[in-house]
Amino acid sequence: MCGRYTLSAGKASWAFAEVRIEWRGQRLFNIAPSQRAPIVRMEAGLPVLRELRWGLVPFWAKDAKIGNTLANARSETIATKPSFREAFQKRRCVVFADGYYEWQSLGKLKQPWRFVRPDRQTMLLAGLWESWRDPALPGDPLETFTLITTTPNDVASAVHDRMPVILSGNTVDHWLDETTTAETLTGLMRPCPDADLHRYAVSPLVGNPRNDIPQCIEPLPPDLL
Repeated sequence: MCGRYTLSAGKASWAFAEVRIEWRGQRLFNIAPSQRAPIVRMEAGLPVLRELRWGLVPFWAKDAKIGNTLANARSETIATKPSFREAFQKRRCVVFADGYYEWQSLGKLKQPWRFVRPDRQTMLLAGLWESWRDPALPGDPLETFTLITTTPNDVASAVHDRMPVILSGNTVDHWLDETTTAETLTGLMRPCPDADLHRYAVSPLVGNPRNDIPQCIEPLPPDLL
């Protein structure tokens, strides 16, 4: 799974189908499920930046609490599982990030690691979004998203058996394109090359989502590992 990620620079940008989208906001060192975060999706054929809540609430859900269990979607079952099937066909998005966290089990302890691009630039994580209305309450719908995970590459597998789908190059435009076939989409949900990912150990502070502080992304001194 991918349970936390970062936008620690307070900015992110990417050219989607030749349209550059830029996000600037608060520096986020420990984004957790139920928080709002920036995503890009297609609207009327154009990429648009939105801020949605992390934790997918399917359009058919009776209660928004289901989002607490749907922060991630497994690539292997995304096309068939009722919670994600229609969103996979019609409501794909990409999620801005500049790193993500994963925990390694070391006996009774769990050591957090941060994964980043070697150049520390923007990551684009594959996701799905949904719009849900509470039938008991008037007002705007709740819009949410989930991150898609896949089997890990060699860099990630030393820590965990899953990793987010990290898109790059023209795979981004194919992911967002509403006409992309299911077969092509399946081919995009693979681990990124080892050379595109770097990891380093960080403080257990990141385990508490209330700790949204720069110390979360600082490398852990080797003598504390």
